[in-house]
Amino acid sequence: MSSKRLQRLLVLSTVVLAPLLAQGKPAAEIHRYAIEVAGLQVGTMTATRQPQTGTDVLYTLVSDVQVNFLVYHLKVYYKVVNHVRNGQLLLSTVEAHTNQGKFASRTEWKGEHYDISAKQYKHQYHGTETKPITWTMTDLFFAEPVGRTAAYSEYFGDYFGLTPGDRNGFYAHRAGRADEYRYVGGRLTTIIKKNPLKNFIIRRLP
Repeated sequence: MSSKRLQRLLVLSTVVLAPLLAQGKPAAEIHRYAIEVAGLQVGTMTATRQPQTGTDVLYTLVSDVQVNFLVYHLKVYYKVVNHVRNGQLLLSTVEAHTNQGKFASRTEWKGEHYDISAKQYKHQYHGTETKPITWTMTDLFFAEPVGRTAAYSEYFGDYFGLTPGDRNGFYAHRAGRADEYRYVGGRLTTIIKKNPLKNFIIRRLP
């Protein structure tokens, strides 16, 4: 077979197979949010759920915030990546870049327990967890936590308690702080994150 004919066959195979391969790849579920302070947009947040092979699912949460109000300056970029299999968290990594420095957290299943390391601004924790983690703070972006009493915080390396709230919502509380998550028809529409100076409002975009 001549090289030109072989090349034509390869091109034809690519044209025919590409649509079939695209159809077989599971579609990603993506939710986008605007982050507001005092009615002004100061950042964005994107939550992605991407099915992998088998029962594996990859979750990604990216937040990018920049606030400049008089003497108050805040810059925070963080990215959470969760690898889940059969509904159980296998590995979570968090990277944070702020005007206070760079920070990271990691939670990894070792077969019988998790190794947990959280090195964040004014928060450090190293420990283990033997109970399988089946619900995280990132999961709140994809489903209403009906019947759930706690969600694992990939950032802090421990748990937020969950309690029902008003307006079809839930409160996520930890260390005296209570953020509010509001749902409409099972979809997360608004998050109110408490801040000593001004609350951050995270609104879902159309």
